[in-house]
Amino acid sequence: MRVLLLGAKGRMGQAIAAAAAKAEVEITAGLDLGDDIAKQIQDCDVVIDFSHPNASSELSRACGKAKKPAVIGTTGHSEEERAAIEDLARSVPVVLSPNFSVGVNALFWLTRKAAEMLGDGFDLEITEIHHRLKKDAPSGTAKKLAEILCEVRQLDYGKNVRHGREGLIGERPANEIGVHSIRGGDVVGDHTVTFSGAGERLELSHKAASRETFALGALRAARWIVGKPPGLYSMEDVLGL
Repeated sequence: MRVLLLGAKGRMGQAIAAAAAKAEVEITAGLDLGDDIAKQIQDCDVVIDFSHPNASSELSRACGKAKKPAVIGTTGHSEEERAAIEDLARSVPVVLSPNFSVGVNALFWLTRKAAEMLGDGFDLEITEIHHRLKKDAPSGTAKKLAEILCEVRQLDYGKNVRHGREGLIGERPANEIGVHSIRGGDVVGDHTVTFSGAGERLELSHKAASRETFALGALRAARWIVGKPPGLYSMEDVLGL
């Protein structure tokens, strides 16, 4: 498999390059924000993008024109950037995921099942911790967890998700989903979903110790997506969850 890697100088880009070498995957070129994707894209089977949300438009144009599938792990997209990715998926297969760890995708599945089983009698909170250099907050994984909870509870993300609390805020609304971001040190990524009920509390947690787990998941997604029909896929599709 031949991979064009975007975001090659970043932490995830370096982790993917290292994992690719062990897996005998060829990185045809390693590009970063501002490099010309179109000049390099013809030599690859699939594009893996861990660069920057600003690259979404150029990535979409290049992949669409060359008919190359894409695996996108970049987070923090605006509505316009997300729309460009969705438009690309109408012509080529795209895996878009905030997290390529098998364990985190198990957390997504478990969160959905727990929310369905526990019902409306439990308060929902999400906490995520990342290294001090992470640029976006909350993490894409935390947003995905909140989206899952909103879907199960039939809530509106914009109205019911609350990012942090401060001051005299009054009682907690029953349909509120709290999301809290902590930044510091070199933490790779911790995520916890807390279900708090009367007399009991359930916590579902995932803690990443190495970026290698994300890199291996991205390469797994890249192998899976080649040859698939156009569409917007998730890592849960890759894993068959």
